[in-house]
Amino acid sequence: MSLSAEEKERFLRALEEDKVFRYSVMGLLGFKELLDRFAKLEERQARLEERQQRLEERFLKLEERQRVLEERQLSLEERQQKLEERLARLEEEFIKLVKRVNVIETDLKEVKRIVGRTRRDVGVLTEVVYSRMVWEELREELKERGEVVIKRRRNFIVDNIEVDLLIETDKAIYVVEIKIQPNHHDVNNLVKKAIAIETKLGKRSVPVLAGVWIGDEVRQYAREKEVKVLEY
Repeated sequence: MSLSAEEKERFLRALEEDKVFRYSVMGLLGFKELLDRFAKLEERQARLEERQQRLEERFLKLEERQRVLEERQLSLEERQQKLEERLARLEEEFIKLVKRVNVIETDLKEVKRIVGRTRRDVGVLTEVVYSRMVWEELREELKERGEVVIKRRRNFIVDNIEVDLLIETDKAIYVVEIKIQPNHHDVNNLVKKAIAIETKLGKRSVPVLAGVWIGDEVRQYAREKEVKVLEY
């Protein structure tokens, strides 16, 4: 709405001449400015409230994340504690196991010592018994063939060569090895010993293999090597 020139002139004259009117107009103008400022303030307030709402929402999310993290941390701490307890129990069991193993090793050493001594004793006893049996059997054969026994020695040693039994007659030397279960290697060793003793003593040697369990292959191999076999 626009004013005419006359209306504008009357309005300006009224402002100059009428003090009350002038103040009223000034008041109206100030109120409008205040309303504008209030409107701007309300807009700013609304924006601030929105920002505050967003901040509160973010804060709530942060609190929720923190709560979840604290729960996870607590769960991890509980799991770590359980693992430490299991580790402690395993360490205790390991220490006990080591002690048991040490005891077993000590016992095993003692058992091995006893077994070794027993085997030596049994070996000596076996050698004595079978040496006697071989001697009795060969003595009859030698007597029938008219051979005269010059000497008989058990565990005979010459030039680091040891045999279980050596029987020397006026015609030959009988080199006897006694094995519970002889093999091809034992046959070869016996032949080598017999040859060495024959060379050393200068008299024909006869290798004799005595055993308890002599397989057919070993028996045949011994005969091929001209070894006399006695099985008991």
